[in-house]
Amino acid sequence: MRTRADIECWLTDMDGVLVHESRPIPGAAELLAQWRDTGVPFLVLTNNPIFTPRDLSARLARSGLDVPEDRIWTSALATADFLRSQLPGGTAYVIGEAGLTTALHEAGFIMTETQPDYVVVGETRQYSFEAITKAIRFINAGARFIITNPDATGPTPYGVVPATGSFAALITKATGKEPYVVGKPNPMMFRSALNRIGAHSETTGMIGDRMDTDVVAGIEAGLHTVLVLTGISDRAEIEKYPFRPDEVVDSVADLVVGDPLESELPEGV
Repeated sequence: MRTRADIECWLTDMDGVLVHESRPIPGAAELLAQWRDTGVPFLVLTNNPIFTPRDLSARLARSGLDVPEDRIWTSALATADFLRSQLPGGTAYVIGEAGLTTALHEAGFIMTETQPDYVVVGETRQYSFEAITKAIRFINAGARFIITNPDATGPTPYGVVPATGSFAALITKATGKEPYVVGKPNPMMFRSALNRIGAHSETTGMIGDRMDTDVVAGIEAGLHTVLVLTGISDRAEIEKYPFRPDEVVDSVADLVVGDPLESELPEGV
């Protein structure tokens, strides 16, 4: 049976695992430093497609966490990677921000409002009736419908706001077409991340705070899964699902070598 000792590479979610809003979670800086100092390959994953890796690296640095931009993998990058594999040099009508448009440009895609091959919808603060109407018409005309992530809402200091999944549902209702979702819980996002760092699923672990995205996608991608309790999930949350993570720990501090607080998933949990 595979254990944490077998793991040579790590993927980790960002929000709820390394940071909470702009505050670092205790142990996050130490775990990142441990990986860097020992040469362990790792990637920080996020379903948020708004920001480029450079933006996210800077935001994490302001929280006291040192994560180079090449160690960050977003749903926007995974989407661009997927589309490049499907139709190199294709065209897309995009609803999204710099994180998504930059990733698609770097993947060789052309942004267009004339007979696009794809309609790609990601997170944005600028959803508009006009843009959504164009997306609906392009999809009705034959464009393939892709979204970066399925999240229906996103958090802000003032409360939740509608996110990619909500606007995708509106487009689906108008077109009758379901989108293909690239980000978590699609294990494709993890597989593309593994390719990025040259890792193998048998020796890679995934750290997350959500059963319905991080853990289930990690299981389906064949990874060793670790659920932390510093984000959205508690132990009662685990009971709602028919699957289990390989480990449950209070926080990433428990994963730092030498820390005595390791906590394997208790029997019956």
